[in-house]
Amino acid sequence: MKKLFLFVLLATVIFSCKKSNENWQQAAANPEFLRRTQLQLTESIIHDIFAPPVSSRIYMYSALAAYEALAAGNTNYQSMVGQLRGFKKVAKPETGKEYCYPVAAVHAYLTIGKNLTFAQEIYVDFEKKLEEDYKATGIPSDVYERSIAFGDSVAASIMNYSKGDNYKQTRGFRYTVTQKKGTWVPTPPAYIDAAEPYWSKIRPATLDTSSQFMPPKPYEYDMTKGGKYYDMVMDVYNTINNLTEEQRNIANFWDCNPFKMNITGHAMFATKKVSPGGHWMAIVTQTSRQLKADIYQTSEAYLLTSMAIFDGFISCWDEKYRSIKVRPETVINEVVDKNWQPVLQTPPFPEYTSGHSVISGAAEVALSSVLGNSVAFADSSEMQYGLPVRNFKSYKDAAEEASISRLYGGIHFRPALDLGLEQGRKVGGWVITKVKTRKK
Repeated sequence: MKKLFLFVLLATVIFSCKKSNENWQQAAANPEFLRRTQLQLTESIIHDIFAPPVSSRIYMYSALAAYEALAAGNTNYQSMVGQLRGFKKVAKPETGKEYCYPVAAVHAYLTIGKNLTFAQEIYVDFEKKLEEDYKATGIPSDVYERSIAFGDSVAASIMNYSKGDNYKQTRGFRYTVTQKKGTWVPTPPAYIDAAEPYWSKIRPATLDTSSQFMPPKPYEYDMTKGGKYYDMVMDVYNTINNLTEEQRNIANFWDCNPFKMNITGHAMFATKKVSPGGHWMAIVTQTSRQLKADIYQTSEAYLLTSMAIFDGFISCWDEKYRSIKVRPETVINEVVDKNWQPVLQTPPFPEYTSGHSVISGAAEVALSSVLGNSVAFADSSEMQYGLPVRNFKSYKDAAEEASISRLYGGIHFRPALDLGLEQGRKVGGWVITKVKTRKK
């Protein structure tokens, strides 16, 4: 009986340990850890007021770090080494050692985010709670520490990769405004200098060149009544003058202005909001949760979407500072109605093509390739700014509304929207053709 008791006790302990091991592995692989970290990074980006193209860079490198850490532990996914421009090497885990790759991935994502943003105090409480929640899963301390170290190694590889993208070399350069009629000039109320005039010099993730998907040339400035340019200007003017409540709601929902200047009397203050890329990353977070995507598929969606947005901004900014087209507000105030104002504050960079349109088209294609073409979803990402949830039938539906919102906001002409959306979809299509995440 004594031997039988010892046998049963030993079997119970072994079974309990096995069950416990399975539980912590499953708990630590909860994709909510990654989603929470993505949302935290967005809060940091909002706090630091990065320009939309710069934000896209932060998201892309963070997503790449998480993906690479996960791919190292899953034979169904393949590394981006050799697939992205200039990406030649990434840290590998030590053979024969046990890791929790989801822990490494989340840590790598957070580490890149911290390295590329400024306000480090924002992360203190978040990191503490994250560690507590991981340890509450029952993960063995040696596995946890080893996984964190591996995440650090992957993050170091990605930071090293990021140093070759020409970002540092393009800091501090200002744009000289030309006096040619029809070209961009700073706009009210703050008349801010042109944002990121040399962004086309940044190394793309997948594009061969920044001008690979160059859109058609925009209309030449000509305010002759009945001409194409004149009609285009009057289209914006009349749209705003006859705006419906729903169109105004659409404009405000997709505003995504990281730095809006507000003027009250002699006082001026800024309002900070999520960037266009941040809005789409929030859509990834919401719909991956809705579809119950695991951490691998969620990471894949973050990666492809952020790469499409990153390359989309490079493609768009290449055209913006080639054609340097004037904004509707400037033309209308000079020629049509000096008292006219757009619904949204005009962003500080040239008009053609629309950044929202390009990156929304790119994100739509990339995200659909991972999570599906017909995902209906409720977008609650703007609720923190007092805006209601909007419902979409698909990513395509959302992208098209994001694009037309810029006409309803009075800050873009219609061709910049239609051709920008087309440009972005070409970028997104290129990304998913060029990059292969799955081995099977």
